[in-house]
Amino acid sequence: MKTLRYSFMPLLLTGLLASAVAAPSAATARPAEARPAAAPAAATRPAAGDLSTRLAAIPGMRVVKENPAPAGYRSIELRYRQPVDHRHPDRGAFEQRLFLLHRATDRPMVLHTNGYDLDYQDPALRAEPTEILKSNQISVEQRYFGTSTPHPTDWTKLDIWQAATDHHRIVRALRTLYRAPWISTGGSKGGMATVYHRRFYPHDVAGSVAYSALNNTGNRDGTAEDRFLERVGSAACRDALTAVQRELLGARRMQTAGRIARSAAAHGDTLHIVGGADRLLEFTTLMLPERFWMAQGEEGCGRIPGRGATGAALYAWFDGVMGLQGYTDLSVSLVTASFYQLGTQLGMSERAAPQLAGLLRHPGIQRIRTLVPRNIPMRFQPAAMPDIDRWVRRHGSELMFVYGGNDPVRAHPFRTGPGSRDTHVYVGPHAGHHMSLDKLTPGDRERATATLRRWAGVDGPTA
Repeated sequence: MKTLRYSFMPLLLTGLLASAVAAPSAATARPAEARPAAAPAAATRPAAGDLSTRLAAIPGMRVVKENPAPAGYRSIELRYRQPVDHRHPDRGAFEQRLFLLHRATDRPMVLHTNGYDLDYQDPALRAEPTEILKSNQISVEQRYFGTSTPHPTDWTKLDIWQAATDHHRIVRALRTLYRAPWISTGGSKGGMATVYHRRFYPHDVAGSVAYSALNNTGNRDGTAEDRFLERVGSAACRDALTAVQRELLGARRMQTAGRIARSAAAHGDTLHIVGGADRLLEFTTLMLPERFWMAQGEEGCGRIPGRGATGAALYAWFDGVMGLQGYTDLSVSLVTASFYQLGTQLGMSERAAPQLAGLLRHPGIQRIRTLVPRNIPMRFQPAAMPDIDRWVRRHGSELMFVYGGNDPVRAHPFRTGPGSRDTHVYVGPHAGHHMSLDKLTPGDRERATATLRRWAGVDGPTA
C-alpha cells in the first residue's frame, strides 16, 4: 500500500484549485492567537498507566491501543473528536486518528502533519525533526482520509482552513501535557498542510520544517513545470524519456493499453472513473517525466528502456515508475479526498507536451476531474493558494522549506519575501522528491539543524 500512495504523489503536487467553502483570505481569516508564553517544563516522566490516564482525561480524546515503539518511546494510537465544520461545531463530528510517540513531557513535541491517511505510516515512524530533537511526536491523519472521514460525507467541509483548525485544536488539547516548544513538519502534501496550519494559526508552534512542499498559485498553468522539465538532468536522459513517451502513445499504444486493462481485470478491478485503459495510458504517459524525476532521478537514467525493449519489459518499467494499479476504480476511491483537494484548492497544472504532437487523443485528460467521480461537485477557488503565498512572503516566520534540486515541485517553490522573518529555503543538489536534511550540502545541513534546535530550545543531541 505504501507504493500506492507514492504513485499519486505527482498528481497531488502538480497544481492548485479550490473547495466549495472558500478559505479565509488574509483580510477575513480569524485573527491569530497570541503566541503562548513559555510554560514551565514538566520534569517528570509519567508512569505507563498515568500517561494513558492523562491522555484519556483530555476532553474529546480517546486512547485506542498501544503499539510497538522505538527504544526510549511509547507508541499510542489515539482518536480525537473534531467538528465536521469548525464554524458550526454543533453540526456533526468525527474522530480523527492520531499516532503519539511519547518520550518525555519535558521534551519538545513535533506535530507531524501526514497529509493523507495513517494506513501508510508505521506508528513507530519518526520524522526527521523528531530524530534530531529526540522529541515527542504526534502524527495526524488528514480529515476525510482513512478512518478520519465524516459520515455522511459533506465534501464542502474539506478545505485547508478546516484542516488547519483540526491541527490547531490538537495542539491546544495536547499542550496541557506537552508544554515544551512545539515544532511542525510534513513532507510533500503533508508539508503543504504544515504551511497552511501556520498561515491560519501562526503562533501554535515555535517553528516549521516543510519538505518538498508545492506552492502552485497558477492552477492549470504548467509553464513553470514545462521549463523545469526541459532543463533538469542531462539532454540524453530527457531524450530517452521522450522516446519512451512516443513509443507508449505510438507503436506500442494498443499493446500497452491492453496490458493495463488485463492487469486491472486480474485484480478484480475496473477503470470506469478514469474512462478506460487508453485514457489511463495517455494520462500517465503525460505525467511520466515528472514522476521519473521525482522518484528515479539521474540514477534511473540508465534503466530507461530503449527502442529494442520488449513490450513486457517496457510495460514493467512504465508500471514501476507510475504505479498503474493506483488509478483503478478501487484505488482511486480510497484517495478521492486527495483529488478533490486538487480540484478545489490545491490545483493541477497541465503539461504542454509538444514532443507528443499528433499522438494525443483525449482533450482535457490532464484535468483532475479525470480522477474525481462526477457525482461529487467541485468549484475552484482561485484565491486560496495566492493567499498562502502572500502570507509566507509578507508575514511568515520561523519557517524552513527543504527541496530536492531535481524535484519538479521546485518549479513552484515557497520563497521568502520582504516580510519573512527567520525563514529559510534549502535545496539539496541532485536530490528528488523524498527529501531530508541529510541530502543538503554539509554547510546547509549544519545551518538547518542548528536553526531547528534553536526553535525547539534544544542545544544539542540528548539521549
